[in-house]
Amino acid sequence: MKAVVNYAPEPCSVELREIAEPAPRAGEVLVRVRAVGVCGSDLHQYHGTHSWKVNYPVVLGHEFAGVIEALGEGVEGWQIGDRVVCETAAFICEWCAYCRTGRYNLCPQRLGFGYGTHGAMARYVRVPARVLHRLPNNLTFEDGAMAEPCCVAAHAVIELSRPRPGDLIVVFGSGPIGLLCLQMARLFSPHMAILVALSTDGERLQIAESVGAAPILCADRDDVEGFVRRVGDGLGADLVIDAVGSSAVLEPCLRIVRPDGQITKVGWGPEPLGFSLDPLVGKNVRLQGSFSHTWGTWERVLNLMSEGKLVLAPMRRLFPLAEWRAAFHAMETRQAVKSMLIPE
Repeated sequence: MKAVVNYAPEPCSVELREIAEPAPRAGEVLVRVRAVGVCGSDLHQYHGTHSWKVNYPVVLGHEFAGVIEALGEGVEGWQIGDRVVCETAAFICEWCAYCRTGRYNLCPQRLGFGYGTHGAMARYVRVPARVLHRLPNNLTFEDGAMAEPCCVAAHAVIELSRPRPGDLIVVFGSGPIGLLCLQMARLFSPHMAILVALSTDGERLQIAESVGAAPILCADRDDVEGFVRRVGDGLGADLVIDAVGSSAVLEPCLRIVRPDGQITKVGWGPEPLGFSLDPLVGKNVRLQGSFSHTWGTWERVLNLMSEGKLVLAPMRRLFPLAEWRAAFHAMETRQAVKSMLIPE
């Protein structure tokens, strides 16, 4: 079968390769991939700018939906033909303090699809049955392939930030996680949920409007700090969410968050900080990191998606698997918020 393979740590070490079709082992199922999203982490691995260990060569792709094609020995509760989405924790130890308390996203031995083990940018992917969730009948496979980034946003906003009605919320980033964090924040009836993007984000700005983002400020053109103070009580934002893959974004976050407010950082950024963190202390601000998700996050998000609470279709653009380069390029050039590959 054809697969998009990241074969070395050097930049641009990704290609379409012919590899053997996998077979499910005990406790696993074989999923026929019907749609797989391109994530910012895939782009980081493509450019060699990632900060995590990769087991080369590896098939990319961890945002996917499909149909069960075969069952491994001992798998119960699932049937061939079931429509499924899959969590990203392909391997966990199951015995550490985090696994035993349901926080397996933090397992020290956790391996994810697309870097630790083969992912879903292929016709088939082998997955443990424990990561499966049923895809509601009223959702398409393309919807299902967006469940994972929705879960990233839900974990960051709903589970770790816990906004309150009437809060002033600012989200940095017009990518998929930024737009999904904004939609999650709006579920809590905030005073205002502001999206901060760049004037160079191109089509993403129109897509942001189509999913309900308003107001939209451009950090390279608008006075973001002044606007935030004018629309609130002058003290700043209750919650600021950093969904940008750059460490430098934390600096404006610190400027606009109110005393005793919260910054939730969900965007990766390996660069060292070139500014003081003293405002974090002086303003008594909570800085919360957010990584991945767990079982309950997925069930909550699938319910939200099934109930039509999230606007997803305008964010995605579909490509055949063979056109993976064009799909990557569309995201890098801001022509798409979420490129999605459809294996043949």
